[in-house]
Amino acid sequence: MMRSRLKAIEGFFLAALLSSPAWGSIPPQPGTVNYIEGQAALGSQPLGEQSVGSAKLAAGQSLSTDNGRAEILLTPGIFLRLDQYSSVGMISPGLADTALTLQKGRAMVEVADIHPENNIRIRYNGASTQLLKAGLYDFDVDHGVIRVFDGKAVVQAAGQSIEVKSGHELALNAGGKLKARKFDKKAQTDDFYRWTSLRSSYLAEANVDAARRYAAAPGWSAGGWYANGWYGNGWYWDPWFDAYTFIPGDGIFYDPFGWGFYSPWLAFGAPYFGYGFGYGRGYYHHFGPGYHPVNNAGNHSVGSVGHAYNVRSSGGFSAGGRSSGFTAGGFRGAGGGGFHSGGFGGGSGFHGGGGGGHSR
Repeated sequence: MMRSRLKAIEGFFLAALLSSPAWGSIPPQPGTVNYIEGQAALGSQPLGEQSVGSAKLAAGQSLSTDNGRAEILLTPGIFLRLDQYSSVGMISPGLADTALTLQKGRAMVEVADIHPENNIRIRYNGASTQLLKAGLYDFDVDHGVIRVFDGKAVVQAAGQSIEVKSGHELALNAGGKLKARKFDKKAQTDDFYRWTSLRSSYLAEANVDAARRYAAAPGWSAGGWYANGWYGNGWYWDPWFDAYTFIPGDGIFYDPFGWGFYSPWLAFGAPYFGYGFGYGRGYYHHFGPGYHPVNNAGNHSVGSVGHAYNVRSSGGFSAGGRSSGFTAGGFRGAGGGGFHSGGFGGGSGFHGGGGGGHSR
């Protein structure tokens, strides 16, 4: 009797989730609002928690923050996060041509996955920056600086084309010929940087929760609960975290903070990795404000930033576009891949990272 009641309750919740407008809808386009904290507006329209997953920054529109912050999805695996008292405008929301203008304030762009076909550009102060590799990019209009914590970008400014690599910054207000220079990463890990890292950790945990639902793991029904919703590499809505998260089509993608985004075929083993990944052996990593990942690829911790890289299910290791054997830590590498208990328990405080959120 008890078992049948539990199944009935489970069926009720599953029916509610599957009938949700956000669940099973078409993949979100670049410009979709994924998180709002505090005061933010799309044009003159105030945004709130109910705007997440539905509000979209269309061409010609601007999203601004006052005493608040916002997160916007670009192409799958790329997040733009807007700081307080900042504004960004959409030029082109296309998948193959994604261009935005940072009008004031500051924004960080986290790139977990990027393809040669993508044309991701951030413009401001007459400069146009094209993002070329996975990494972390910091745009500061007020100080006229573009910083590349990790990755690689090409900046078109003042009739020049300047390559900016990991650990370098470009001061657009400098007189004479523009030149990228090294900067101290640790000195730039301020409150906005830490907030960006925490947001990334929550979405990585949401990834594990969502990806497991698509995996045909032993003991599950064929294809998982929501197999019919799987469409490969892309954005997926997780109802427990009230947000879209990135699920790669293959392998594990580690961002510069050390958080991992798992494909469904590897998510069953998270958050354990090391020798015998996926079978409970190796090292345990948990997400949240108290956990600071160690990124073996760059040997960095929370005080600085590591290197984005991915591990394919075939066993290869890729860092910055270069492939090698199963080395440099392999699955033992960067943090990420946190554990979510699944089932019908709530999330692990997805909105708890900053003021203005709510708990489920």
